Amino acid sequence: MEMTMFIPLLLLICSFSTAQLQEEPDNEIIPHGNQTESRGGEPANASHQQPACPQDIHAVLREMTALLTEQRVEMRQLQKDNEAHTAELITIQARTHVTENHVEILKRDGKAKQVAFSASLLASGSGYVGPFNTHTLLVFRHVVTNIGNAYNPNTGFFIAPVRGAYHFEFYIGAGGHNSHGSCAWLVKNGEHIIIVWEHQTNGYGSSANGATLLLEVGDVVFLRLWQNTRIYDDENHYSTFSGHLLFTM
Repeated sequence: MEMTMFIPLLLLICSFSTAQLQEEPDNEIIPHGNQTESRGGEPANASHQQPACPQDIHAVLREMTALLTEQRVEMRQLQKDNEAHTAELITIQARTHVTENHVEILKRDGKAKQVAFSASLLASGSGYVGPFNTHTLLVFRHVVTNIGNAYNPNTGFFIAPVRGAYHFEFYIGAGGHNSHGSCAWLVKNGEHIIIVWEHQTNGYGSSANGATLLLEVGDVVFLRLWQNTRIYDDENHYSTFSGHLLFTM
C-alpha cells in the first residue's frame, strides 16, 4: 500500500520537473554567435536537459522494495514473538490454576488432619448408666473438645473423616456393688476391639484402656456397655471417651 501511494507522487514530481526543463530553453535568449554553434552541434549543457527522474524512480522503488521486505520480516518476527508470548501466558495460567488447586487440596488436607475429641458420659448431674439386660450403646453427651466435628454427642458415634491412624482412650467410673460390675468395650463397625472391667463390692473404682486403629473414611467407632453392668459419672467427669487422628495414610 505504501509503494502504491508513493509512485503517483513521484511521477507527478518528475513530470513537473521535465516540463520546467523543456520550457527554459524556449524562454532563454541565445546570442547570435551561439545560435550557429548550437545548430552545428549539441549545446554544452545538453546533458543537463536530460530528465533524470526515471532513474530516481527506480532507485526509490528499489529502496521501498527493500524497506517493505524488511518490514515484512519484522512483522513475521513480531508475530512469532507474539505467538511465543501467548503460549507462555497460557502456560503461566495453567501453572497458576494447578497451583491454586494444590493450595486448595493442602487446605482441605490441613483441615482434615485437625481431628480430635473428648467427651464425658453425663451432660449434667450425677448418677449411673445401666444396668441393662442387653449390651447398650454408650452416648457421651458432655463434649469437652470436638475439633473437626467427627464425634456426634447425640449418637455417640465417631466417624472417620479421612483414612488414617487414630488413637482412642476411654475411662469408666465404677461404684461398689455386690451384683453389678462396670464394663465397656471399644467397637469398630460392630467389631469388639478392647474392653475395660472393674467390679468391687464397696467404695469407688475405675478402669481404662486405649487402642490405635487404622480407619477408612466412614468407619464408625463407639463404646458399648456390657449387659447387666453400670457406669458412674458426675460433674467431675469420671467416665470419658477420647480420640484423635495421629496421621493420614
